[in-house]
Amino acid sequence: MADYHFVYKDVEGTSTQWDDIQRKLGNLPEKAPAFKPPAYTPAQDEDSAPKDKAWFGGKTEEELEDLEDDKDLDDDRFLEDYRKKRLTELREAAKVRRYGSVTPISSSDFVREVTQASAEVWVVVCLYKDGIAECGLLLGCLEELASRYPGTKFVKIVSTDCIPNYPDCNLPTLLVYHHGAVKGTHVGLKSVGRRCTPESVALVLCQSEPVLNDGKSGDDDSSREAVMAGVRRQFIERVVKDHEDKDNDDDGYNSD
Repeated sequence: MADYHFVYKDVEGTSTQWDDIQRKLGNLPEKAPAFKPPAYTPAQDEDSAPKDKAWFGGKTEEELEDLEDDKDLDDDRFLEDYRKKRLTELREAAKVRRYGSVTPISSSDFVREVTQASAEVWVVVCLYKDGIAECGLLLGCLEELASRYPGTKFVKIVSTDCIPNYPDCNLPTLLVYHHGAVKGTHVGLKSVGRRCTPESVALVLCQSEPVLNDGKSGDDDSSREAVMAGVRRQFIERVVKDHEDKDNDDDGYNSD
């Protein structure tokens, strides 16, 4: 025999008058809300994004090169010029930002790593020996400067590997090279100030030449001026901080 039972289902979200009365009396649970799909938001199309300075700023060197044949840029001379400018900036930055630490070298590396390399960048050479406290102190300062100024090359070499019979009493010694020649020599820790700090070492290195390069704008004069101003500011801030710390220590001692 056929099954004639039939269950009637209302359209989702609808309700009968009887059900509404029963819900008011608490005999039926609250009606579930009707399903409502989320509003459709189309994904941002990369090709439709506005091409402005911010858009170019997020592109890598390879992506900027690929945009050379972009027809939209051909119609906008300003954007094309900005693309070329941004590409040049990235290439220059990649050229100078290749250091960032004090690299150990041997005597056989000296010509390649120092003399020849200094035709393009400033090179700071530290002559040192393990076990000499003053050498360790200066090298710690140079490591910090190397991270701040990745456009300047910092290397270290055992003194007697560089100069046979070089006296330990002259250690540490800094040699500054540029264009294959020595531009500065600083012998002993006393040459970088009474207290050896990264700021005092930076100030000595930059006394007569813009040795330190932050790697942001290559050889641009404005970048050099910014570095020099930053070196002087950091030196003054360190002196003031050391003076304040000394005053605080004296107050603490007197209070006892």
